[in-house]
Amino acid sequence: MVRALIPEVDASQAGRLSSPAFTSLQLLVQLGRTPVPGFLTFADLLAAGRSLPVGELAARESSLDPDDPVNIQFTSGTTGSPKGATLTHFNIVNNGYFVGQGMRLTAQDRLCIPVPLYHCCGMVLGVLAAVSHGATVVFPGEAFDPVQVLEAVTAERCTALHGVPTMFIAELEHPDFRKFDLSSLRTGIMAGAPCPTAVMRRVVDEMHMGEITICYGMTETSPVSFQSHVDEPLDKRVSTVGRVHPHVQVKIIDANGHVVPRGTPGELCTRGYGVMRGYWGDDARTAEAIDAGDWMHTGDLAVIDAEGYCNIVGRVKDLIIRGGENVYPREVEEFLYRHPKILDVAVVGVPDAKYGEEVCAVIRLRDDATADAEEIRLFCRDRIAHYKIPRYVLFVAAFPQTVTGKVQKFLIREQMMRTLGLSVEDTA
Repeated sequence: MVRALIPEVDASQAGRLSSPAFTSLQLLVQLGRTPVPGFLTFADLLAAGRSLPVGELAARESSLDPDDPVNIQFTSGTTGSPKGATLTHFNIVNNGYFVGQGMRLTAQDRLCIPVPLYHCCGMVLGVLAAVSHGATVVFPGEAFDPVQVLEAVTAERCTALHGVPTMFIAELEHPDFRKFDLSSLRTGIMAGAPCPTAVMRRVVDEMHMGEITICYGMTETSPVSFQSHVDEPLDKRVSTVGRVHPHVQVKIIDANGHVVPRGTPGELCTRGYGVMRGYWGDDARTAEAIDAGDWMHTGDLAVIDAEGYCNIVGRVKDLIIRGGENVYPREVEEFLYRHPKILDVAVVGVPDAKYGEEVCAVIRLRDDATADAEEIRLFCRDRIAHYKIPRYVLFVAAFPQTVTGKVQKFLIREQMMRTLGLSVEDTA
């Protein structure tokens, strides 16, 4: 069951979020034919719309303003409790349009959307990108299932496919993968989490998605601020998140808030039409995220090269500082993906009495593969800096994830600390 909520609004408490577009209407909509008390079925919702006169739509449209809040989009909660980012018509309609431009969507394209519609990826990168370019939308099911996705692409001859990395991994690793005809695919988007280079190359080679793009952004920015384009060199499309989107400003800053030179890691900040109004009902957290200059502080560590291509190297909170050396988890993860037995990997920092933090690699092996910690460390030796070699290597069957398929590193770190018997008191 999927529920959609239009909350009651107390304008006196809403501050900068108050808007005449919000009404005291509360509506819960369910999928499925069996009625549930307190809910309206989706079929009944559609039927109610059909009974309205044609002029009613125009009347409703004339009462709206592009800057009215239209969607309270909750963040995925990969690093803690979700927050309600309040987005306007202007935010999401424009972002969807520019995403579609980056994919070169046309009315001849057929886009398969297996990601949730209550998430920015499904709503903006999917539906709004397609609608703004006249493309057909294909929904393979109510929830993600790799077989349903592969079946839908084959049966509907889809030309584009979206997903987060874990979805593409599930599709590629399914035992029946090679039974499906995916030759109609051309483009699509991998987004929502850092996109492993090895996975991107398999998607290009084995799923025929030679024009796949990567998008980077966050719910709070509607969401996309960087995107690779279909005509850019493949090495740039598999190793970066592309260049800045139209009408968006970005900068990379150090811990003191100063802009750093090209090629230097720092926190990515973004400003422009896509930035949210704020977190619903939370002025304090809004002020923490958006500064006085209207810059949205993403919390992501990034590097922008001389050509303007951006590489996300980790989260500010995930940065591992081992004995004074900065270790970017994404760099270590990308290296470990080269190991033929590793299917997926997450690198986190755990407390250490001598160095402050130590590197911990949490690994999912391929089916029927076996390995031990020493094999992984030997693979790293003399190939990456000694302080980046994981001191701890643990193997798991699955990672904790959000409902949208994003890996929750803060939970992984907590689990590994319990497994290793470590606590914050162990930090130097």
